[in-house]
Amino acid sequence: MATINPHINFNGNAEEAFNFYKSVFGGEFETIKRFKELASPEFPIAEKEENKIMHIALPIGKGSRLMANDVPEIMGKTNENENRSKIVINAETKEDAVKLFNGLSAGGEVECPIGDSPWGGSYFGCFRDKYGIEWIVEFDPKYTG
Repeated sequence: MATINPHINFNGNAEEAFNFYKSVFGGEFETIKRFKELASPEFPIAEKEENKIMHIALPIGKGSRLMANDVPEIMGKTNENENRSKIVINAETKEDAVKLFNGLSAGGEVECPIGDSPWGGSYFGCFRDKYGIEWIVEFDPKYTG
């Protein structure tokens, strides 16, 4: 069965927020990726955004993760009253990820087509469904039973 985890967009303070969440929930960060780690000629990163968080995850309880990123300035400021969170579905198989992605995104707007993630190790896609809800569908073999 798939699991669902919250994902939050930040305007440059994801690391600060997650250090706070870590102080409340305890534990250790499972992942911290900065934009500079993904920089390439195809994906240039502005110097002022190099150290911003591209992906961060904090395990909370059994099988749950709180995740987030900083939104690059080129994408505009995140409206903190809307479009700040995404629902993340961790599929059990790549096939399930494709099925869930295709089903939920039907009639919606695909932001990132499903495929191999730019950070490696997972299969990933994101979209806004026809009701305006933002979703991420991911299959990562290290999170399957």
